Amino acid sequence: MTAIRVAIVDDEELIRVGLRVIVDAQPDLEVVGEAADGAEVMAMVARSRPDVLLMDVRMPAIDGIEATRRLLAASAAPPKVLVVTTFENDDHVYEALRAGANGFLLKRARPAEVVQAVRVVARGESLVFPAAIRRLAGSHGRGPAATGPAADRLRRARLTDREEDVLRLMATGLSNAEIAAHLVVGAETVKTHVGNILTKLAVRDRTQAVIAAYESGFVSPEG
Repeated sequence: MTAIRVAIVDDEELIRVGLRVIVDAQPDLEVVGEAADGAEVMAMVARSRPDVLLMDVRMPAIDGIEATRRLLAASAAPPKVLVVTTFENDDHVYEALRAGANGFLLKRARPAEVVQAVRVVARGESLVFPAAIRRLAGSHGRGPAATGPAADRLRRARLTDREEDVLRLMATGLSNAEIAAHLVVGAETVKTHVGNILTKLAVRDRTQAVIAAYESGFVSPEG
């Protein structure tokens, strides 16, 4: 079994050491690189080629938001990014997600949650801590009568009725397998629908699709 390659970016050495110990204790995970600031991310990623990047959101020179933005702009196949933060309702977290991060992880998370988050984001078939992402995205949503670029984006995407069903279920945090069970279809069919949704919305993963759904008013925190 090929291990998931993980890199850690945080200006606090204690946090880096703690995350390394947690990750390296798992047989299917391996820490391959570290950096102390967002300014070091590009060189470190090129050198270590991680699958998942644990990225602190607040750093002195270049923060996790800008580092994520630069990384995604520079690479056609960037690593998945998990933003590591102290407060889940921080606007910096939302901006990091909008910049392209795949999910976020609280610094107070238990070791089992850290490991699970890395595995989930590496697979890419469900949201990391979906309830928290729903609250965060919902708090920045525009409501059912939304107008503007986000709403126009959903309209231009011209999703089919079934794709709209899948996007609504994605926004609740369901995985592909759970969506398949809910709609009574095959998992591969759901995977195809998810791929079509990402293509039509011009987003790189389901987290970005869910953010677009909330910002457009397509879905709301109340459902």
